[in-house]
Amino acid sequence: MKTLLHVSTSPRGERSRSNQVGATYLAQWQAAHPEGRVVTRDLAAEPPSFVNSAWFEGAFTAPEGHSPAARTAMAESDHNIDQLFAADEIVITTPMFNLNLPAVLKAWIDQVVRAGRTFTIDENGYKGLTSDRKVTIIVATGGDFRPGSPAVGYNFLEPYLRGVLGFIGLTSLTFVYAANQSGGEEAATKGVADAKAEAETLAAA
Repeated sequence: MKTLLHVSTSPRGERSRSNQVGATYLAQWQAAHPEGRVVTRDLAAEPPSFVNSAWFEGAFTAPEGHSPAARTAMAESDHNIDQLFAADEIVITTPMFNLNLPAVLKAWIDQVVRAGRTFTIDENGYKGLTSDRKVTIIVATGGDFRPGSPAVGYNFLEPYLRGVLGFIGLTSLTFVYAANQSGGEEAATKGVADAKAEAETLAAA
């Protein structure tokens, strides 16, 4: 039985354009995998903790000396990492905020990028410990920041996610953009429709 991990970040719920495209993806994926299981992490509803001193204590000191706060911090981090490892496929639905990703998504990334669990360092440098799998990232943007567009230089979301997820071993990334959501009703509707069509194709593959 395949498991799909859906990481949702928008605070707008069902009004979210990224979630609307994501719903299309999930429906098509479920149709293609009727025995499959979808695990949804709604980061807007239940934000991950920001990394703090207790987290660093837990991540970089011996477990037997951990304070209660460090044990709690590591339990949360382990939960997020275990969900990631258990998934056969991952889909992230997110808006672009101020040319980059929302803080809740960065907080989730900080919880799962952890030495000894999702990456290691040896004599050859850094090595990801997360086995590669299909990752689809659905992004809603006010303008058009897609590769090839005049404004792509302002898109710091895609390069960052490619870099940080690749760092832990996830390199099979595909980005789907619902572009021009602030460009008027016609442009916004077309942006969502185009993204849904692309999402359906990817989910069925």
